[in-house]
Amino acid sequence: MTLVLCVTGTDTGVGKTVATAALACAFAAHGARVHIDKPVQTGVAPAEPGDMGHVRALAGRVSTSEGLRLREPMAPIPAAAIDGVGLPTIAAHAERLRSLADGVDVLLVEGVGGLLVRLDAAAGTFADLAAALDAPVVVVTRAALGTLNHTELTLEAIARRGIGVAGLVIGAWPATPGPVETTNREHLAGLAAPFLGAIPGGAGAWDGACFQAAAPGWLELPAP
Repeated sequence: MTLVLCVTGTDTGVGKTVATAALACAFAAHGARVHIDKPVQTGVAPAEPGDMGHVRALAGRVSTSEGLRLREPMAPIPAAAIDGVGLPTIAAHAERLRSLADGVDVLLVEGVGGLLVRLDAAAGTFADLAAALDAPVVVVTRAALGTLNHTELTLEAIARRGIGVAGLVIGAWPATPGPVETTNREHLAGLAAPFLGAIPGGAGAWDGACFQAAAPGWLELPAP
């Protein structure tokens, strides 16, 4: 049976892509066949590598796919309107993702922006997609000031929808943490969600071999 996990962030730019690559490396190190998909990506032109290109450069050993690419760096609905394309429904996203789950042990679904970003014209969100897939969510958050409020709001939204929480990940842990970062990490580790670990700041710029060697030691794998 395939383990499906949805990876979201407390905001845009928190390090979801690097955290997704690290999770993939951790699962692959245990012998799992891993596939990563990004249903919608904004702010990327057709010829650019995009987030999944970054994942391939870091994780190497996993397969990847993408749904819809939109050029403008904004929310999917206005970005799709500017590009003159329609957004798939949540049901269509879910059907495509279920087909990708065949033949792999782990399917990681990376969201765009935060949990409640709308993915279709009928106001369906990434949270609705996770619910449709019956997939628990990994929440990637920051170490800096403001992260506690954003994280707890995200966890509340997940709970209201009856979606499981697979765990919390700090997306960019500083080499020299200060009092804010240290106390935030202690607070995050005490929340009613598994704390999976932290990704070192700057890890997204590492070469693939170094990333693949180090990443399995950064995170605890989510429980099945």
